[in-house]
Amino acid sequence: MKQSRRKFLTQSMIGTSFISLPLSCELNTDSKQKETIISKNDIIVFQGDSITDSLREKVYELPNNPASFGEGYPFLIASKLLFDNPKKNLIIYNRGISGNKVPDLNARWKKDCIDLNPSILSIMIGINDFWHVKDSVYDGTSQIFESGYRKLLEKTKNLLPNTKIVICEPFIFQGTSIKKGWPEEFVEYQKIVKNLSDEFETIWVSFQKVFDKALEFAPISYWVPDGVHPSIAGSQLMANAWLEKVYS
Repeated sequence: MKQSRRKFLTQSMIGTSFISLPLSCELNTDSKQKETIISKNDIIVFQGDSITDSLREKVYELPNNPASFGEGYPFLIASKLLFDNPKKNLIIYNRGISGNKVPDLNARWKKDCIDLNPSILSIMIGINDFWHVKDSVYDGTSQIFESGYRKLLEKTKNLLPNTKIVICEPFIFQGTSIKKGWPEEFVEYQKIVKNLSDEFETIWVSFQKVFDKALEFAPISYWVPDGVHPSIAGSQLMANAWLEKVYS
C-alpha cells in the first residue's frame, strides 16, 4: 500500500473507527472521549433527501432504531455515537425523505424538526432542487433554492435558538444518472449552501471535497456509482467526515 493511500485511509478513520472487541474488553467511557459538542441527553436529528433517507422505514420513525435509520451515513454515525456514549442518553432520529427539495423540508419542518426539539440538527439538501429541474419535473431556480433554504434556517434559528446546526454540502459527479456538464452547473448551488452556512454560522461538512479526495484512490463507480447516491464505502466516507467535524 502506498504511503499516501495509507495516510488518506488513516485520516478518514480518525475518531470514527469502531473498537474491535477482541482487542478491547470494555466500552468507551465518557472520560475517554475527546472534546465534542455532543452532550448528555442530546437530541440529534438528520434531515435531507434520499441520501439521508437511505430506505428507512417511515411508519414508526423511532429514534435509535436500525430500521428507522436506513442503510446510509446517519445509521453509521448513530451507531458510533451510541456505542461510544452509553451513559449520555442520546436520542437520534433520521427524518430524511427520498426526493425531497427545500420546499418539501419547509412543508414538514414543524413535525420533522421543530417538534423534535433537536440539540443538534444536521441538514443535507440541494441535489434534487437542481436535478429535478434538469429532468424537467420541477420549475425551481437557484434563486428559489437560496431563498427557501434561508427561510428554513431563519425559522429554525427563531424557534430553536439553542440548536447547533450542521450543514452538509450536497455533492455530485458524472455517473449513470448524472450527465456530462451537470457537476459544473451544480457548483452554483454548492456555493449557495456554503454561503448560507457561513451566514448562519453553522458547522460545515464539505462532502464534495471529501469525495474528490477519495477519487485519488478509487473511481467514482466505487464511491458514488450513479453520481449522487453513495455506495457502502461512500456512506462510510460521509460518516467519517461528519464525525470528524462534529464529534472529534
